[in-house]
Amino acid sequence: MKFPLPRPARRPLLAAAALASLAALSPGALAVAPTGLPAPEKGLNLLVVGIDSRKGITEEEKERFHLGGKGCDCTDVMMLVHVSAANDRVEVVGLPRDSLASLRAGHVDRRTGKTHAAHQAKINGAWTEGGSAFTVETVESMTGLPVHRYLEIDFRRFMDTVDRVDGGVPICTEQPLKDPSTGIDLQPGTKRVAGGEALQYVRSRKADGQMDFGRIRKQQKFVVNTLRRLHDGILDDPARLKALADTLRGTAAAERGISTAELLTLAAHLRDLPPERTEFTTVPVRGFNPDIAGVGSTLAWDEEGAAEVFGRLAEDLPLPAAAAVAPSGIPAAVYRPARGSSLICP
Repeated sequence: MKFPLPRPARRPLLAAAALASLAALSPGALAVAPTGLPAPEKGLNLLVVGIDSRKGITEEEKERFHLGGKGCDCTDVMMLVHVSAANDRVEVVGLPRDSLASLRAGHVDRRTGKTHAAHQAKINGAWTEGGSAFTVETVESMTGLPVHRYLEIDFRRFMDTVDRVDGGVPICTEQPLKDPSTGIDLQPGTKRVAGGEALQYVRSRKADGQMDFGRIRKQQKFVVNTLRRLHDGILDDPARLKALADTLRGTAAAERGISTAELLTLAAHLRDLPPERTEFTTVPVRGFNPDIAGVGSTLAWDEEGAAEVFGRLAEDLPLPAAAAVAPSGIPAAVYRPARGSSLICP
């Protein structure tokens, strides 16, 4: 499913930079030397994925934070981040993990060593079958956008990164949120959480009746509120900022993986970007597909709406307004971009 892109409407401003989830979406006070970060003429695209992995989680943490199940060996979270070439705008598009993807023939399954024929699968299965390289390739095929850098975060690294934010990160809700699968139990209002409870919050998909779409919005809110908390000392302390970037990045090799130095460069490039210049949404979705044998229930993207979203990013333009995209057959999945400033907890 590869969408045709519109013809260029204008030549965007030169210069480039990007961001990486928690470390780079916000202003930074650290001056850094140039790195090998790409400088695309029409902005830089970063794919951020969260891996459902319990590696490194203690038995006590598994019990306390409801992590005792078996990992899916897949990407549980997928965010495509676009930073404008002028560094004056950031768009983040969530890609639901159950989106139907057509995986190409000829790739070798990293688990079995066997070569696959072309087949349909959920988009999160690309990582299961082919790791970071095949995930990047699949997202590029489905969106028509180049992926310049990739960031992969597992449960352990997420918890440890959040724990580096002194005093925790605020989460908030207007309605009670209770999810027996993750153990989250929130009353209306705002509270600050550390790594374990933060993981419960961003994993929750049964608390509000919004399924994966509600979870994507929670994840986006958490990113914005984490970035706000980084202003309280970390961004003005080069040593603490580097330690946070090191923790977030980890040491694993990945296709087009972003480096710690590049994370710090991105933070410096975006030092003056206010929350209202960031925008968050989910790819337009038409509805559910009929169940597919061996795959199960999957989501169908709205092809025209998705082409409009990714086509505008390809030309380094802001996301289309909600009114420009046809409504989804799933109420929770209605295309609705939100400014980062609207996601900040009171």
